[in-house]
Amino acid sequence: MAQQSIETLLVQLGNRTDPLTGSVATPIHLSTAFGHTDIKGIATDSFDYIRTKNPTRTVLENGIAQLEKGDRGFACSSGMAAIQLIMSLFTSPDEWIISSDVYGGTYRLLDFCYKNNHGVKPVYVNTASLEAIEQAITPNTKAIFIETPSNPLMEECDVDAIAKIAKAHNLLLIVDNTFLTPVLFRPIEHGADIVIHSGTKYIAGHNDVLAGLIVAKGQELCDRIYYIQNGAGPVLAPFDCYLTIRGLKTLSLRMKRHQQNAQQIAKFLEEQDEIADVLYPNKGGMLSFRLQKEEWVVPFLKALKLITFAESLGGTESFITYPATQTHMDIPEAERIARGVCNRLLRFSVGLENVEDIKADILQAIQTAKQ
Repeated sequence: MAQQSIETLLVQLGNRTDPLTGSVATPIHLSTAFGHTDIKGIATDSFDYIRTKNPTRTVLENGIAQLEKGDRGFACSSGMAAIQLIMSLFTSPDEWIISSDVYGGTYRLLDFCYKNNHGVKPVYVNTASLEAIEQAITPNTKAIFIETPSNPLMEECDVDAIAKIAKAHNLLLIVDNTFLTPVLFRPIEHGADIVIHSGTKYIAGHNDVLAGLIVAKGQELCDRIYYIQNGAGPVLAPFDCYLTIRGLKTLSLRMKRHQQNAQQIAKFLEEQDEIADVLYPNKGGMLSFRLQKEEWVVPFLKALKLITFAESLGGTESFITYPATQTHMDIPEAERIARGVCNRLLRFSVGLENVEDIKADILQAIQTAKQ
């Protein structure tokens, strides 16, 4: 059969993976242990203990690896657990070059581990600038970590060009692809070595599961990641694997609607005098915008009726987040503002509602905030 489209791969994910029954839905295997038939141990493709391998998790891991065009997938207990797992590949005095406006949770984890656990040293630069990346490389640099696009300023990087820099200096390129998903972008096809997802967001897509995913290329790298995952155990539970598989089946449909709505909302916001600027790369369902006045932020958020003021993203419902007090609150204020995450900035996860209803809610919230 010819290579199938990503839409078909998503819909068929997990279908008939149980040869005993031919089940269309992926069975949930809750067992923590699996019986041995041979005193000498188990075959490498068999099951032993849930931390090592689980049939439901295997379906998800194989599926995300296929979608991202990598060699192996890993399902973790959260997106941050996935990042921590990758961090475990490195040790002091190793350094990562990282997008300066990276997600606040990533900043918090890297900052704490570097200061308290002799972990990887984060070196923050504007990764949209190839020159800035080159200038930041030292003998201790071991990886470049970028987001597609950055969170929350929505800056895009030239992944192909950064991959060339990484290869020239023998560095790993790690890409957080949470915002775009493999439906809109596949970093490994552009030279990345490792792709990370917060599966909680668009991948699962319904605000009902906590999950992280990793896809890597290269046998040696995959073996190292698996060894640490198996030893430390930050694996995704079987029921959560099932929910994530179920969410993936509609990912293509959802991403198209998220993107259609976001494109219309971005244009709508640009037409409002009360909005200072709109940050949107014209793809995906995420955008950010700045209000003209900081004093409008609180009444605007309180006035929202349809859109939920919440910290997550990527679900079916529209969410607006205030990075200054939510996602990026752990970054010192002066440093946060210097990075562009000012007190007027709002991040918008545009949902699947009727776009005219979303516009109406924004408009009435703006009018209320001005009173």
